[in-house]
Amino acid sequence: METKDDLIIATVRQLRGVAAKYARTEELPISVEDGVEVTTREAHTIEAVGNRKQVSVTDVANAFGITKSAASQMVSRLCDKGFLDKKQSPHSNKEFQLTLTPLGQKAFEAHERFHGQDRAALIERLRGFSLSQIATISVMLEAIGEVMDNRLSR
Repeated sequence: METKDDLIIATVRQLRGVAAKYARTEELPISVEDGVEVTTREAHTIEAVGNRKQVSVTDVANAFGITKSAASQMVSRLCDKGFLDKKQSPHSNKEFQLTLTPLGQKAFEAHERFHGQDRAALIERLRGFSLSQIATISVMLEAIGEVMDNRLSR
C-alpha cells in the first residue's frame, strides 16, 4: 500500500510531466494569416496588451512574473514583427504605452481561437469533477506554486 508521501511524490512527478508538456505547447506556432505565425508565448504577450487599454513594458513583466528586461525583449521582437506599437507614455519619459497593430489584433483573435479549443476541452473534461475535487486541485497547485516562489526568490 502506498503511503501518503508516496502519493504526493507521484502526483508531483505527474505535475512535472504536465509542466514539461505545457512548456512545449508554449512554443507551438499559432497561424495568424497566410505565412504569419506567432509562438504561444508571443501570443500571450499580445493577449496581455489586447486585454487592457493602457499597458507598459513594466505591466507585461508583472503580468508574467518576468524581468523588465525579458519583457522589453519580447515587446521589441513583437514590434519588429509588426504586432505591437510602442509609443512614449504621456505620464513618464521612461515608460512606453503598448497597443496592438491591426496584425496584432488578428494574432489576438487567432490566439483566442487556439486556446478557446483547449479551454472548452478542459471544461468538458473537468465538468465531471465535484466542486471539492476542483477545490483540492486548486489548493494543491497553490501550495506547489508557493514552493516554486520560494525557490525563485532565493
